[in-house]
Amino acid sequence: MSSSPKLDETIRRTIISRPDAVLDDKDVMHALIAANEKAMGGNIVDLRGIAMERLESRLDRLEDTHRSVIAAAYENLAGTNQIHRAVLRLLEASDFEVFLRDLGGEVADILRVDAVRLVLESAQEAADGAISRLDGILTVAEPGFCDDYLTRGRGGHARAVTLRQIHDGSPRVYGEAADWIRSEACLRLDLGPGRLPGMLALGAEDPHQFTPQHGSDLLAFFGGVFERAMRRWLG
Repeated sequence: MSSSPKLDETIRRTIISRPDAVLDDKDVMHALIAANEKAMGGNIVDLRGIAMERLESRLDRLEDTHRSVIAAAYENLAGTNQIHRAVLRLLEASDFEVFLRDLGGEVADILRVDAVRLVLESAQEAADGAISRLDGILTVAEPGFCDDYLTRGRGGHARAVTLRQIHDGSPRVYGEAADWIRSEACLRLDLGPGRLPGMLALGAEDPHQFTPQHGSDLLAFFGGVFERAMRRWLG
């Protein structure tokens, strides 16, 4: 017994020639399954349909996880490229003053921060002329200032990288920019044997740019490169 096809011949030929296109189309498959359940009647439990729904739910969760992993990997790659560009810019400096001015200029722009300050501890007062030429970039402080600032005066061991949100920036560190700094990344600098430590402070107006939940590996690498460059200049 033969019967005439109910589908348009063009559609029928397309489905027969490309069945994979039907299987890959989620909406079409939903429509076919719904039509099958309707034809079976409401009193019949379709275990295969239930299994497919569960598998589809699992697939959706896997796809969400996959997208999250890809987004995290892309963000990490972008951050790595950003740090590499900043390091290369630092290494181009021809003298110490240019090195520090690049730090507060192009390097700050590459890192997308609103303020960069280098704090150096010294038992002696620095020459006013040297400080005035680098005003807004370099701050000279008394011994112990950096660790005290990093630990908020609570003592203990200061971490190499400190990420935190702040209500008001320190005028001692950020100068006039202190009023609008809302988060910061502070890198403790080991400047070598016989030298007092230093600190590189990266301040941001965005309170969410630096938080304790963020990873610090890339900033630790940047701090390591920076402190080695500083040892070369100071030597």
